[in-house]
Amino acid sequence: MKKSLTILVFLLIAAACFSQVGVFSKEELIKYTPRWKGERFDNGRPKVADDVLERLQNVSIEEAWAVCNRHGYVNQFEGNWVMTEDEPVLVGRAVTAYFQPKRPDVDSVINAQGKIDGRIGGQNSWIIDTILKKDVIVVDLFGKVIDGTFLGDNLANSIWIKSGGTGVVIDGGARDIEGVMEIENFPIFNRGWDPSYIKDTMLMGINTPIRIGRATVMPGDVVLGKKEGIIFIPAHLVQEVVETSEIVRLRDQFGHQRLREGKYTPGEIDRRWTENIEKDFQQWLLDKGDELTDYQKEKLLKGRTW
Repeated sequence: MKKSLTILVFLLIAAACFSQVGVFSKEELIKYTPRWKGERFDNGRPKVADDVLERLQNVSIEEAWAVCNRHGYVNQFEGNWVMTEDEPVLVGRAVTAYFQPKRPDVDSVINAQGKIDGRIGGQNSWIIDTILKKDVIVVDLFGKVIDGTFLGDNLANSIWIKSGGTGVVIDGGARDIEGVMEIENFPIFNRGWDPSYIKDTMLMGINTPIRIGRATVMPGDVVLGKKEGIIFIPAHLVQEVVETSEIVRLRDQFGHQRLREGKYTPGEIDRRWTENIEKDFQQWLLDKGDELTDYQKEKLLKGRTW
């Protein structure tokens, strides 16, 4: 009994201490994303550049996973989604949301604070009010589908407008599939569709660390969703993911060109390249001059093979 009271007091105090429920402060967001050295939003969330996000659309899940894995980020991917598109491409900066099963005493504190803060509508709509262009809402709804439908067609249209047409990730359910699918180029990854409304849940955090399946997601991570699933790329690794992928595509371009020229056999190209082919490839890249980024030139000067 004493332990339960202690937990309750902690939850009530925690909820009351934030002008928004469970929101990381700017200082906390900076503290917990220390490797990001670039621009940030006013609330401290990492802001990966729009042009990098655009280039990320051409990156495969496997290429992004390889870079994350190489740096020790082995818990960034989650698969087995229900998707609204056959070949989805979802890219954007994560705005995270964290729900728990409803507990009336705690939920009453959350709703009271919402009124003080001037929040309108259900708790799921509070998150939508925070998003900006190129954002992707990522929702931990603990896998709930029945009575766990984070959005329907009305909220989906609002997200589409506010985000500039990115998409949504819901570890839970959604409703109004016919209306939602009328929105073009708006991929939704969720756990299932159900006609019920969201209920018996409570919003415990916005822009806090969350768990999506086996992945840990931080606010400002960059979401890359494709047919295989979703990888949540730490902000400081996105540039490397993009430029490494571009090197891989250049490698393929080089191989195809040399095969057409008859310089190498298929057996030589379709395997680990010899030192002579690697040198030929690096020279081919250097000959492209201004087409290479500074990152790619740096890696070439270090003699890295790809």
